Amino acid sequence: MGTKIAGTGVYLPKEVLTNFDLEKMVDTSDEWITTRTGIKERRVAKEESVVEMAKGASLEALENAKVDPEDLDVVLVATLTPEKKFPSTGCLLQAELGAKKGYAFDISAACSGFIYALEVADGLLKSGKAKKILIVGVEKLSEIVDWTDRSTCVLFGDGAGAVVLEKSEDESDILASRMFSDGSLWDILYAEKCGYIKMKGRELFKVAVRNMEDACRKVLEEAGVSPDEIDLVIPHQANVRIINALMEKLGIPKDKAFVNIDRYGNTSAASIPIALHEAIQEGRLRRGDLVLMTAMGGGLTWGATLLRY
Repeated sequence: MGTKIAGTGVYLPKEVLTNFDLEKMVDTSDEWITTRTGIKERRVAKEESVVEMAKGASLEALENAKVDPEDLDVVLVATLTPEKKFPSTGCLLQAELGAKKGYAFDISAACSGFIYALEVADGLLKSGKAKKILIVGVEKLSEIVDWTDRSTCVLFGDGAGAVVLEKSEDESDILASRMFSDGSLWDILYAEKCGYIKMKGRELFKVAVRNMEDACRKVLEEAGVSPDEIDLVIPHQANVRIINALMEKLGIPKDKAFVNIDRYGNTSAASIPIALHEAIQEGRLRRGDLVLMTAMGGGLTWGATLLRY
């Protein structure tokens, strides 16, 4: 019995903030942002709360999975921008969904949060401690971005992505996953309590490419899968140059990477589930395909997951 993604969903805020809008706010340009990051626009949650975005994505995922909220054993939220200090965003979402059967909690692993959550959920399903799990990656990064800092404010966006996991009756499964962290590198990407995001971009670029490549190679080796067997790579959407460099290092054609950073920017823990949902909707990912996911975020945290969709 494997672990299956039974349904996916997204919620994207209505407000669109383009590079041309940012030109009016800080000393930057569309050309500068696009060339260095690949981002053209991002979503900003001016009306929506973190829980509202998480709920929107969750309801779509539950509907697509044909799962009732009352049948959920676990509600797991990956976020670095929780609704409150406590209770967890997971508990608040659980109440909104009416998922009274199970329990809820949050994972804080920044941009790696979603694949960390997949690791936890996979273990719960395969141990028999849960049968149906909802995972949500949700962020409202606009609240912790310094809109006067042109080096960071152009990068981030808001949104939510959700998946419903259950035991599979077919070949669908999480084949291998490896998670890592190195707290000694915390100051490369962080935000102080009640503070703004701070980042050492050049250092982060080098570490990200190197560590994500290593994590990907480890899961491929563990599963006995070669890079040319991969149907789709869904990387964390942080910077298109990081994605291109990673694909080159892995020897996988760039057109096998799913990229939507141009429309949403870096949505941290929400980026992979949003991309996963869109890949399925666009027909880029079909049942039986091998998909490689990888991310790196503050902590520093990083990892990779290989699954057969």
